[in-house]
Amino acid sequence: MRTETQRLERIEAQLDIQQLAIRYAIAVDERDVESWINLFVPDVGAGPYGSGRDALREFITPQIKQFYRSIHNIMGHRIILDDSDSAHGHVYCRAEHEVGDRWIAMAIRYDDRYRRVDGEWLFKGRREYHWYAADVTRTPQQAGFDEWHTSPHPPTVPLSTPSTWHEFWSGHDTSGITASPLDS
Repeated sequence: MRTETQRLERIEAQLDIQQLAIRYAIAVDERDVESWINLFVPDVGAGPYGSGRDALREFITPQIKQFYRSIHNIMGHRIILDDSDSAHGHVYCRAEHEVGDRWIAMAIRYDDRYRRVDGEWLFKGRREYHWYAADVTRTPQQAGFDEWHTSPHPPTVPLSTPSTWHEFWSGHDTSGITASPLDS
């Protein structure tokens, strides 16, 4: 059984980590790149740009110049504490972006890793997965689930989820409930 101190530390950690998701959304929507990069650990990996916050700035700045206005609505956040200084979790988000004369809505799941650095919880890494990206005047099906084409890969959720998706639908005729079945 956990002590009262352990319970309070766990609650504080979860609340601090929860704030990362909304702070991220606000920083993107306000185009506050400095606040955004400071939500990540100092040695964050930025793929081909290298590592560190300067590399992350080089990566993100052109990304957020692809849309003018945006609204990132955080819908839910699951946090799993691995130990006193690391955790992982999932954030559900609906984001909307002004792209020229289109208003693109996206359903997103972020898979996050968190690390506490000098007492502050930060993102260690963040992976973004999409259900769809479609102009709000069209259904995701009409848009082929990827009307924006900003990623080299088509939307991966729910296919990227554990095998439960495939097990659930295996052997079932889904033609009456979808015109766009996913590969199993």
